[in-house]
Amino acid sequence: MITITLPDGATREYEAGVTGADIAASISKSLAKKCIAMTVDGTLTDLSDPIEQDAAVRLVTRADPEALELIRHDAAHVMAEAVQELFPGTQVTIGPVIKDGFYYDFYRDTPFTTDDLGAIEAKMRKIIAANAPFTKEVWTRDRARETFRQMGEGFKVELVDAIPEDQTVKIYRQGDWFDLCRGPHMVSTNQVGDAFKLTKVAGAYWRGDSDREVLSRIYGTAWRDKGELDAHLHMLEEAEKRDHRRLGREMSLFHFQEEAPGAVFWHKNGWRLFSTLIDYMRRRQEEAGYDEINTPEMMDLTLWEASGHAEKFREAMYLAEPKDERNYAIKPMNCPGHIQVFKNGLKSYRDLPHKVAEFGKVHRYEPSGALHGLMRVRAFTQDDAHIFITEDHIADESLKVNDLILSIYSDFGFDDVSIKFSDRPETRVGSDEVWDKSEAALKDALGRTGHEWTLNSGEGAFYGPKLEYTLRDAIGREWQCGTLQVDFNMPGRLGAFFIGADGEKHVPVMLHRALFGSLERFLGILIENYAGHLPLWLSPQQVVVATIVSDVDEYAQKVAARCRAAGLFADADLRNEKINYKVREHSAAKVPVILVVGAREAAEGTVNVRRLGSRDSITRPLDEVIAELAHEALPPDLKRAQSAAALAAE
Repeated sequence: MITITLPDGATREYEAGVTGADIAASISKSLAKKCIAMTVDGTLTDLSDPIEQDAAVRLVTRADPEALELIRHDAAHVMAEAVQELFPGTQVTIGPVIKDGFYYDFYRDTPFTTDDLGAIEAKMRKIIAANAPFTKEVWTRDRARETFRQMGEGFKVELVDAIPEDQTVKIYRQGDWFDLCRGPHMVSTNQVGDAFKLTKVAGAYWRGDSDREVLSRIYGTAWRDKGELDAHLHMLEEAEKRDHRRLGREMSLFHFQEEAPGAVFWHKNGWRLFSTLIDYMRRRQEEAGYDEINTPEMMDLTLWEASGHAEKFREAMYLAEPKDERNYAIKPMNCPGHIQVFKNGLKSYRDLPHKVAEFGKVHRYEPSGALHGLMRVRAFTQDDAHIFITEDHIADESLKVNDLILSIYSDFGFDDVSIKFSDRPETRVGSDEVWDKSEAALKDALGRTGHEWTLNSGEGAFYGPKLEYTLRDAIGREWQCGTLQVDFNMPGRLGAFFIGADGEKHVPVMLHRALFGSLERFLGILIENYAGHLPLWLSPQQVVVATIVSDVDEYAQKVAARCRAAGLFADADLRNEKINYKVREHSAAKVPVILVVGAREAAEGTVNVRRLGSRDSITRPLDEVIAELAHEALPPDLKRAQSAAALAAE
């Protein structure tokens, strides 16, 4: 007999070899019907797997967190069967679960199109309704290899060969169809349910290798019920409306072109918005005691070899063709350059913490298929900073960075922020003693913030633990932006030191810190979060003065000049077009305020105010409107400073 411990602490005795299905049935018939899998000593596994020794068992139903991954995994298998039934001769490759869904890669002469998705979905529903059980078999490598070879599934043969020798070869069947798979699966196809949808098709290289076959990838999404599916599809519709690439065109912010793949061509309004981010961050960093510096974009390759970047990131680095005897690299990161600035001139322990920041342009190679507007580029600007400290400073300075990050995100409207703490990875540098110190200091700083955080086990940088800050936007999507990393390694590798109180040389600890991360990406996030309707202080075109008749052109120009004098970005639209046309055009371009002027407004010294997103308009005195807009357009940090000054003057 073996002892099974249930989540509530209760224990039950069973014969060795008992399955999860047996355990569920022994508890209640209703539970047996609802179960889809189980965890055995914390490992998710098939409900039909035998349990041979004492174990802690938790029975998994569709209400549990693991259910979504199982539903999506099984949906991928069902989709693969449907595709092979509808399109004989198609080879299946891999079909993993991804965030919010799944995909499967197929090899066939004719790529799939979106027109094929309806038929595949219909076939999937028939397979699901057939309620075929998922059954697991363990094959020898030779049997698996020969079976797939005879079936013409060459990609599966490669996958069999790639399975480590210490792992078994598992085959999962659903009726007559089967696939190579690690598992686990639910009990039967019917448990996939009907809350799924195939969403798009795309191309992909086999194993991401551009020298290999081009595959046809079908994406899908699957959920527990129709309510979850409908909510997700609504979110996708909203995301499409908010796509920063489309809004970037409509607002004339930026564009991309083939002559510079992955690099942004900023237009006037886009560069104004980009500069607003930099101006804001520059003020916040100066207030926090950072010295702004600038380092070369191209440096000798030996520097990157010494720092460790050439070994870790060489594939992503751009190397310059030498015209002399030296090899150069265009910088992928700013940290080695910042260490060179720290090393220039003798530093004492009294100079620490020493904080340097840079809006540093970096270049990293990304495959062309991975490029995505501002979100994934090859050339971008980091709001990068490095803080040189002693070990005793780690907790205090980490706390200051944390507070700065959260304050900045709040200024941009992001108050739902989650923090992940990433501890030591398997491959790392430095002693366990050093890692113990750095992890304890970071945890101490997190504890003092009172902010909840989660553990991202084993995902720290190779040189130290890391904090990751993730924003949730207006439609519930998460974006990982800011990072804070503790580094005991790189300063020493590059020869940095300070003179301690004992008169001896000591290697500083370095905190790597980015707040926006990539300014380009953060700008894309902002555009999508606000659907282009940016707060007035961020908007690159804050006011347009539009005329109803040409007789008031002079007044419109004076109004625009008054707005500009008050610090607003304002232009006058004097075109010989109907006012409704002008309003529609500027609204489409997401101009937040349109001041309409006609003969009456010119005579009375007023303007008719129309706000983006509102059908209402109101005529008000010009002076009042300008004063109100000028205050509204102040960045949050300047408003706080203005309020503090007013309080001090009272």
